[in-house]
Amino acid sequence: MPETTSPADLPDIDLDGFRRALRRDVSGTVAFDSGARALYTADASNYRHVPVGVVLPRTVDDVVAAVAACNAYGVPLTNRGGGTSIAGNSIGQGLVIDTSRHLTGIEEIDPQRRTARVQPGVVLDDLKAAAAPHGLTFGPDPSTHSRCTIGGMIGNNSCGSHSVAWGTTADNVDSLDVLLHDGTRMTVGATGRDELDRLATLPTREGQVYAALRELVNTYMGDLRTGMPQLSRRVSGYSLDRLLPENGGHVARALTGTEGTCVTVLGASVRLVESPPSRILVVLGYPDAPAAADAVPELLAHSPLTVEGLNEQLVSRVRRPGGGRTELPSGAAWLMVEVGGADAAEAAERGRAMLRDLKGAARPVDAAVVTDPAHARALWRIREEGSGLATRAPDGTEAWPGWEDAAVPPERLGSYLRSYDRLMADHGYQGVVYGHFGEGCLHVRVDFGLADPDGRRRFRSFMEEAADLVAEHGGSVSGEHGDGQARSELLPRMYSDRVMRAFGEFKSIWDPRSRMNPGVIVDPLPLDADLRQAALPAAPLTVLDYPEDQGDFARAMRRCVGVGKCRRHEGPGVMCPSYMVTREEKDSTRGRARMLFEMLNGEVITDGWASEEVRDSLDLCLSCKGCRSDCPVNVDMAAYKAEFLHHHYRGRVRPASHYSMGWLPVWARLAALAPAEANRAGGARLLGDAVKRVGGIARQRGIPEFAHTTFTRWFRRRAKRKQGGPQAQRGLRGLLGGALRRRPAAAEQDTDTDTARAGAAAGTSGERGTVVLWPDTFGNYLEPQIPAAAVRVLEAAGFRVVLPEGQVCCGLTWVSTGQLGVAREVMRRALRALAPHVEAGVPIVGLEPSCTAALRSDLVELLPGRASERVAESVYTLAEFLNTHAPDWEPPRVDARAISQVHCHQHAVIGFDADRKLMERAGIDGDVLESGCCGLAGNFGFEAEHYEVSKAVGERVLLPAVREADPRTLVLADGFSCRTQIDQEAGRPAVHLAEVLARGLAEEEAKGAGEPADRTRPRR
Repeated sequence: MPETTSPADLPDIDLDGFRRALRRDVSGTVAFDSGARALYTADASNYRHVPVGVVLPRTVDDVVAAVAACNAYGVPLTNRGGGTSIAGNSIGQGLVIDTSRHLTGIEEIDPQRRTARVQPGVVLDDLKAAAAPHGLTFGPDPSTHSRCTIGGMIGNNSCGSHSVAWGTTADNVDSLDVLLHDGTRMTVGATGRDELDRLATLPTREGQVYAALRELVNTYMGDLRTGMPQLSRRVSGYSLDRLLPENGGHVARALTGTEGTCVTVLGASVRLVESPPSRILVVLGYPDAPAAADAVPELLAHSPLTVEGLNEQLVSRVRRPGGGRTELPSGAAWLMVEVGGADAAEAAERGRAMLRDLKGAARPVDAAVVTDPAHARALWRIREEGSGLATRAPDGTEAWPGWEDAAVPPERLGSYLRSYDRLMADHGYQGVVYGHFGEGCLHVRVDFGLADPDGRRRFRSFMEEAADLVAEHGGSVSGEHGDGQARSELLPRMYSDRVMRAFGEFKSIWDPRSRMNPGVIVDPLPLDADLRQAALPAAPLTVLDYPEDQGDFARAMRRCVGVGKCRRHEGPGVMCPSYMVTREEKDSTRGRARMLFEMLNGEVITDGWASEEVRDSLDLCLSCKGCRSDCPVNVDMAAYKAEFLHHHYRGRVRPASHYSMGWLPVWARLAALAPAEANRAGGARLLGDAVKRVGGIARQRGIPEFAHTTFTRWFRRRAKRKQGGPQAQRGLRGLLGGALRRRPAAAEQDTDTDTARAGAAAGTSGERGTVVLWPDTFGNYLEPQIPAAAVRVLEAAGFRVVLPEGQVCCGLTWVSTGQLGVAREVMRRALRALAPHVEAGVPIVGLEPSCTAALRSDLVELLPGRASERVAESVYTLAEFLNTHAPDWEPPRVDARAISQVHCHQHAVIGFDADRKLMERAGIDGDVLESGCCGLAGNFGFEAEHYEVSKAVGERVLLPAVREADPRTLVLADGFSCRTQIDQEAGRPAVHLAEVLARGLAEEEAKGAGEPADRTRPRR
């Protein structure tokens, strides 16, 4: 990738010398190319700054070397952790040092002293997990806990939901190892008067710092005692009152929250607190948010662990399939009050006692004590994803941060909220209010029109008036996220001139040349400058429709606001499998969205759709669609990747896999003419290896075998035979023979016998009506026993099964490889085949989750219009269909234990709740693996250059879980990719739910006929 010249705002830098110094002295990543710089232009704020370069240090010595180079060449420096800052305090035009990749060591957990020593890049959840075996936790827990770093939390003085009980990050910092821009290293902490006097006499730079701090406190002591708002969530400005003698002269806590403007943090010693063994959630409903705020002071008297606020607009935006129970008591605003106890019963009783004691304004209109952990997690998920959920209204209106972080004393919260609502109305703005009500800290996203000059003028006017309103209520313009570029300019509205002067002198003590994160807190940049929303030109013409973004690709690129949930390392959900393996920013959903944004902007990425930097960033995207559901703002990177590939390869030679696996439906149709020959070619050692090389397929992969006959051919022949005759059984046995040869003998006997019996009931009357079964490529040509089993199940449930006319395909393989023109034509054919059935009110059942999801979503995006929408509305999974159209049908009692792998596209577009319900009805005791993507992901895992990542994704959770499962346990996976990954990498066959149900029906019939039951299948 080309390296760029020095930015116009830094014209005097000897960039070549700076690069040489970094590459000589830093062992970690040193990047000045346009791709790396594009990744770090933004955080989770409204702002955009293009850095001169990026360093990912491997060691603390790397940080020291990088800072030394910045000092020698006069380069500004911005330190960055998870990059989730909402105020714009982790981006800058100088060098960005990202500690989150390598400086992740937890050096010590001391349970006796209740402390931990950590490097700055440690993710909060990792620290909490390390402390948990000792019954301890780190108290501050912002909603970004799965990806925010301790260094970033120290920079912002982060708080989180439980600061009511355990305080802010500053309250939990014991000492810091810090590095000044001039290379001075210090360890700072509490410094009593005598110690301060001693340190101030040292003939070193360290001694000069302490002498200057002593002078600062003596000069401004009165101002620091009376001019700093007295509330726990005062995060704005510098916490200089921490330096007062009565506060222990705590230098580390005064530096916490300085947003990287004073020092670089190399390490920290932090306090740990006891974590209650059990917690429950009390949810209280109120008529509106101000009424909920009025209840806070009385609730605080009950010593809760947290008091969080939600309102109905936020809750209404939760629309993920399978997101869990989100039932709430009556009301339009709610307080989520967490209560701890020695066990669940004690915690619940404490919660009920609190409810009984509430009086007056604190009495809710309705309440619930939530003791079910899954229900509580679902509610917490709404709250934690608020910063993303609130960015888009149901009508698509965009909302932005900026005034998302104000805090006032809790006893004045109701008054502030009512005044704030009037201010919003006066300016014609709308926003969803939620947040840390227990500490008077509110989060809100507002529909600022930041893309045009008039909108920016209105934005400035509102921000100034809002700051005055907070000051009148004795509050802070920032209660958690820091000032950054968003609010630093507003600090004189809440602090006196003398306090502001003290801030400037404090920064000069540490950073006299103003090289540390300049433009933040002291000498601030304008709050309405450098707005990234104004940095996009008109959207280019695209193929996909982007209905939720008004057909505007640029608007879709603004959808990613940088909250970084895709950077998590573990946990439920799918997003983002490649980042979990590589831990590289470019491989996160956020990183890819940044690259696409910068491609449209054209300043750093200058060659548009032809960009190799964007292509490389998208390369490891599995197109799993996990971000579509797991991202709080529903970024659909699979769609964006398809769009990019379509334009990038227009008129150019594509990768070999686009022609092999991208055109799989065509090759499968040809192979069906001579399946034995095709299988021999794919399986023969020399010829098979040649086929793989030509097709871009990984040599480690086995090429799936084609069935000796297709499902559609069998289905047509079956319709001509008499119902239930012996010829039908022989025909189905012949159909399955070739397809099952690669299965273990026991599994072959079991499935062949059971499904043959299942086919005996051919041509039922369909007393419940007719259903279209979608013959996907994988089931039709590779595993026809699956759609055959589905026919048996649907007919047993009372339905007449029909197929679409002609050769049909959902077009997904062309979509995932960005061949959107072909995909559109294939989908038009599918639409024509399905339209008569849909017009007649006949539902459609899909068996392959990726194809079913394509008919539900991709079809509408490639062929927008009512006809596509009607088809999408008519498509069901097998479980959805049986649960809704045959709720009284009794499925066979399988009575087996199972583990289930949910296909990514089903997770993202459809959900798995219906499958859980059907499995329960059938007596299947199933555990759904929290494994995320299987790693194969269609063509991705077959491609030679992706095999290692594909396997690593599977090895995270899925493959070890399958290997460790009891041999009698069923392995359920409805997705062809999932079954293939499990078979090839774990050596164990997985089955479709339709197969299990058909097998159960066959066993019931065998019992009814007095035949011995087949015992080869696994049982509980």
